[in-house]
Amino acid sequence: MLRGALIGLGNVAIHGHLPGWLARDDVRIVAATDAHPAQRAECAARLPGARWYESPEALLDGAALDFVDICTPPSSHAALIRAALGHGLHVLCEKPLVGSLAELGEVAGLAAARGRALHTVHNWHSAPIVRLTGELIEQGAIGQVTAAVWHTLRTRPAASADGSNGNWRVDPRVAGGGVLTDHGWHVSYVLPRWIGAEPTAVSARLETRRHTAFAVEDTATLRVTFPRASAEVFLTWAADARSNWAALDGTAGRIELHDDTVVLKAGGVERRWPCPPALSDGSQHPDWFGAVAGEFVSEVSHGAAASVNLAEAARCVAIESLARESSRRGGEELPLPAASSILASHRGSAP
Repeated sequence: MLRGALIGLGNVAIHGHLPGWLARDDVRIVAATDAHPAQRAECAARLPGARWYESPEALLDGAALDFVDICTPPSSHAALIRAALGHGLHVLCEKPLVGSLAELGEVAGLAAARGRALHTVHNWHSAPIVRLTGELIEQGAIGQVTAAVWHTLRTRPAASADGSNGNWRVDPRVAGGGVLTDHGWHVSYVLPRWIGAEPTAVSARLETRRHTAFAVEDTATLRVTFPRASAEVFLTWAADARSNWAALDGTAGRIELHDDTVVLKAGGVERRWPCPPALSDGSQHPDWFGAVAGEFVSEVSHGAAASVNLAEAARCVAIESLARESSRRGGEELPLPAASSILASHRGSAP
């Protein structure tokens, strides 16, 4: 039985993570904390056997744990990860794992030095429409993927659990960035798996089209280059309607994703599969989190060797970091380092 704690008890923890943990018989959530004291009532109601702590520091010092599940806003991730690893704990953390390549190297190096798992919540891999698309590609339904298009359209950012002080997603000091940070992470781990290769370069334009009061971008346009493919990505909080759409062209056909439907066009035949829920419904799905929890528990149980998940996280950090730099340079294409080289360059450097 693994003993875990939730650091952050907001929307994603309550509606996504917690149901997933409660469905397992090999994990027990024994403690929780949140920056908002009012969440103590949620803890008592949903985790009657768990102990509430007034701060992450008190939790890490006082609770007997195997791991923590970090569900706080992005700016706090790196420090909380360092603290948890410093206490000898395994770490599961919401996306984005960290906000820079320097922070990534630090926490990845510390996890390797301490022999602990460091895992990011890449739950969109478990969305039915994403999973089916991956299966069709693996079966060779469209041959080798040569081009991809991805559109995430939103009218505004998702609301925060506590809106009394505004929405942290539009505060660069807390979120780190705007729509690229919020939605680009998912695209950055899904597309490379579908294409079956590491990206080699990225170019981007970040802009504000509608929400001029935001201090972060509300629209991002990226081109991600792969050895034998390219991907065009459009992310916005400035759309008139909410939806997701994607298309993958291959040497033998085409797959389209219409929010909750997969369409395969190959060999002169068109086939359709309904895949609810729609991607635009959000991502706080406990059934999507279940696979994440299973992968994390397996990694904890079988050793903390560098994982596919951590390599994906390294790739996501690199894509966002260099996309922002590209935009500052007017959309210049910049080379992307391989995930393995990012991690290897820091392995063993932490105390």
